[in-house]
Amino acid sequence: MTDLYPLFRPLLFATDPEAAHAATLAALDAAARFGVARLVAPRVPDDPVTVMGIAFPNRVGLAAGLDKNGAHLAGLSMLGFGFLEAGTVTPRPQPGNPRPRMFRLPAAHALINRLGFNNEGVARFLANVERSRYRGVLGVNLGRNFDTPNERAADDYVIGLRAVYRVATYVTINVSSPNTKGLRDLQSEDALRALLATLVRERDVLTDAQARRVPLVVKLAPDLADDALRGVARVLVDVGVDGVIATNTTLARGGVEGMPHADEAGGLSGQPLRERSDAVIRVLARALDGALPIIGVGGISSGEDARAKLAAGASLVQLYTGLIYRGPALVAEAVQATARFGSAPAA
Repeated sequence: MTDLYPLFRPLLFATDPEAAHAATLAALDAAARFGVARLVAPRVPDDPVTVMGIAFPNRVGLAAGLDKNGAHLAGLSMLGFGFLEAGTVTPRPQPGNPRPRMFRLPAAHALINRLGFNNEGVARFLANVERSRYRGVLGVNLGRNFDTPNERAADDYVIGLRAVYRVATYVTINVSSPNTKGLRDLQSEDALRALLATLVRERDVLTDAQARRVPLVVKLAPDLADDALRGVARVLVDVGVDGVIATNTTLARGGVEGMPHADEAGGLSGQPLRERSDAVIRVLARALDGALPIIGVGGISSGEDARAKLAAGASLVQLYTGLIYRGPALVAEAVQATARFGSAPAA
């Protein structure tokens, strides 16, 4: 399937993006169920690295959003990723925004989505993960429900953290999706400090109760100004989280002006995001000065793009939109390009 993806892509791209998404995941599930991983899995080199105290088989992960409900981990694990991040999951099920809500921009190797944290809720998520045969590194991406005001957002994140703590290798606090009204306001220094202080305290309670410490990571938007990023970096260090993901999708439309669907509301991902994502990583890397590791995501369409994120200051990288355009071969290419890249911070 690694070599056949370019043949299947025109068929997938002829259908609605969400339908194509579901069909691809169903095919991966079937491959996992019938034990034909060798037909799917690209060959990737061993490149173990320890980040946040976690031993990663390689530096290339799947970004959140592809498997929102943790229902396809076994199939996705066959693609050679060093880790998978599932979600975004919210305490209660919610349908997300009305369809259509995902749009391809093929000329730019980009997507626009306004999904809005559509998911089946944390109880179903937890059941899916516990049934899964996946035993690799699992990140769980948490959000708040659309109708929970920011003043009570911490309640939603605490519910999620308590629920997934025993199955997660690390937990991501998503305060940067552009598709949930007001969510990005939680990135302001005061709001973020209050939210994360609550979650760090809860994590410490869970650590004592379960005798295992799960790192907390925060996912940021690419649309924050550099000064704001530096302020956020200070907050992250002060409150004691373990890492940062840079970046989520962008509201900017640079590089896609005039293209079909470019004016659709939602977050833009893919190649047009690459330069800004790299710039955010560089700002954070200078501000953090090694205090926290960075997971770089946004616009990776080649192994060279993945390696550039490490050069900018990331310790790990994640793929999503590039996988849709390139297929599983991108995973192997990115792992090969990032293998044995210096030494990652072990913070």
